[in-house]
Amino acid sequence: MDVSLNLLSGKRKYLFGSILLLSILVTCAAFISFDSYDFDVARREVLLRRIGHEILLQSGDSTSRVLPIKKISENEYQITFENELTFQSDSLVNTTSRLLAHDPFASDYVVNVMNCANGSITYGYAISQNIKDDIIACIGRTQPTACYLINIKFKTTGITIVKNGFLLGSLPILAFIGFIFFRVAKPKKVLPQGQDTDTDLFTLGTVLFDAKNRKLNINGKTIELTGTECRLLLIFAQSLNKTIERSWLQKEIWEDEGVIVGRSLDMFISKLRKKLELDSNVNIVVIRGKGYKLELGNDTFS
Repeated sequence: MDVSLNLLSGKRKYLFGSILLLSILVTCAAFISFDSYDFDVARREVLLRRIGHEILLQSGDSTSRVLPIKKISENEYQITFENELTFQSDSLVNTTSRLLAHDPFASDYVVNVMNCANGSITYGYAISQNIKDDIIACIGRTQPTACYLINIKFKTTGITIVKNGFLLGSLPILAFIGFIFFRVAKPKKVLPQGQDTDTDLFTLGTVLFDAKNRKLNINGKTIELTGTECRLLLIFAQSLNKTIERSWLQKEIWEDEGVIVGRSLDMFISKLRKKLELDSNVNIVVIRGKGYKLELGNDTFS
């Protein structure tokens, strides 16, 4: 008992000392982060003024001013102009994309051009880090001369989180504490029923499903699975006796390929059923109006 208490006491001292040292390092990093944040904000506002300048030049105006940039909210800015102007939608998109590429925190943003007179949105678009998620319409149109405001709203990223350096600093401390206590009293991991210690192996009744090698072993007989069949069965095996929505299955299996064919899922389900039919207790059943479910006849793993 005394040995255990001494060991626990030693671990507590080690934990306390480590946390104290980490806290000092995080506090120093937080103050540095404040300066970095202020610099990034100032640099962003310069880029926004540059956008306004190029829009005026494209409108044929080389003399009037871009008015001071307004910060509407934490991540939203407004570019205003001294005089009325005109702009082409594709030029606006290209100009903002080119210049904001110099802002490391501006990978996702929404641009809305508003009419000063009535506040209506004349033109708008959204740019995403993932190009396929961009929303851009009405390219090639020239807008009439009028008073315009350009609002640019950025997605919340590290530039906002860094502002609160102490909040940011608390995360590694919490993670460190959790790690230490997890190491001190790590509970024995309980695997899902039917899953082998090798996470690629699943026992479904008399069926041994080897996801890594895309094989089924049923009563000594080996059956090969295609890549799609294997991905489907893996989803079912990890959610045994749970209904899986049809739309979710399609999204998980085919979304990366860009095309989802409605009957493809039915076809692969049918093929899987055929390969599992050597064990009549293992069934993929249709849940009408919802999706599919992998069931075992006795509702348990063997």
